Amino acid sequence: MKEIDSNVLITKYNTAAPRYTSYPTVPFWENTLFNARDWKFQVHDNYLKSKAAGISIYIHLPYCESLCTYCGCNTRITKNHQVEDPYIRSVLKEWDMYKDMLGGGSIKISEIHLGGGTPTFFQPENLIQLINGILAGNEKSDDASFSFEAHPANTTEQHLKILYGLGFKRLSLGIQDFDQRVQSIINRHQTIEDVSRVMEQARKIGYESINFDLIYGLPLQTFKSIEMTLERSLSMAPDRISFYSYAHVPWIKPGQRRFTERDLPVGKEKLNLYKLGRQMIKQAGYRDVGMDHFSKTTDRLYNASQDGKLHRNFMGYADRYTPMMVGLGVSSISDVWTAFAQNVKTVEEYHHLIAENKLPVVKGHLLNEEDLYIRQYILDMMCRGRVNLISGFHLNAKIIERLQPLISDGLVEVDQHIVTVTEIGKSFLRNICMEFDERLQVSRESENLFSQAI
Repeated sequence: MKEIDSNVLITKYNTAAPRYTSYPTVPFWENTLFNARDWKFQVHDNYLKSKAAGISIYIHLPYCESLCTYCGCNTRITKNHQVEDPYIRSVLKEWDMYKDMLGGGSIKISEIHLGGGTPTFFQPENLIQLINGILAGNEKSDDASFSFEAHPANTTEQHLKILYGLGFKRLSLGIQDFDQRVQSIINRHQTIEDVSRVMEQARKIGYESINFDLIYGLPLQTFKSIEMTLERSLSMAPDRISFYSYAHVPWIKPGQRRFTERDLPVGKEKLNLYKLGRQMIKQAGYRDVGMDHFSKTTDRLYNASQDGKLHRNFMGYADRYTPMMVGLGVSSISDVWTAFAQNVKTVEEYHHLIAENKLPVVKGHLLNEEDLYIRQYILDMMCRGRVNLISGFHLNAKIIERLQPLISDGLVEVDQHIVTVTEIGKSFLRNICMEFDERLQVSRESENLFSQAI
């Protein structure tokens, strides 16, 4: 097999690609075949089969005091903190609906993740109300993993202490970039001192795992600014680093129109930012975990990847698999393995449906048999870098045929029914998974659905 220069590969495979937190990906959900009644049945039926494993809960807290213009999340911008209590009451009422669907009784909770938006927008006493309401009458699993996303500039020591007391041992700090010019154009402001303060306080309190979110490809980023950001980040020694490609989708997120493509590093310039960042992270002793994630060898995420227990869902990578993930709050997505459902995307509609005692799901997908096979293939590739093609599945030959160019380029190896990612192929997991993605392959309208793979 010929050896191909990595620059050539990166240029060749820098195409629009899903992030594969699910299969099918959201744009290919068959919403016309989905309804709330079927979703309730799927929730109840799957819980009966898997309740001993416990469930994961994702809670979307959408509020932010200012708009980060790079952001692709569902957010509501306000400085009015009176919105906190009504929102929490709606979330807890939605949770009551799910508890009824699950048949009542004590529920084993394996994971809770607070995402946003900005979870630390909420006052600590309101977070106590929220988490105590979720846990009331239920059971935490012995190795429960509770985590939250935090803005370094507004996360207080009280936030950290109270959430730790509620069982949270992991946090993720949204940093993105330390360069002031970049922070200004994306309207995301926090200082190195802010991050250092939160790190010091969290370590002292006893947090076991701290993640830094960093993004390359942001407007006005340069080789020098990425180098500085990585140097400062690595000097604080977080347990995990997520190093993402910026997703420029202004047709979906109008806030990104504050800057234009002329402000963005593209082509070779962006590729060099990626290569530099990855090289610096690896040289500092961090190991690849799945895609875009790096961790110390002492972190549970790395251990899960080595033990074959790494999982990926709408919360990202996790160190355990739970068959059921319940999403609470506006725009949250739930996953019961055989079906997905997403909540309405506006706060007003969410409150309205909850007040009428209606489940706030607006769309979803019921997986057919073919979907379930492919979902397992993509999950195995994203988490283990290895796919065992299931005997008799009718798409196996087609998948092998699609993989031929990637085999020639040295990204994967195929030995009979085993597909394995190579070392260089680890940087191209999204591209590899696209060759398994039957719904994407038959689509002729994928150009504007996804961000660039690299």
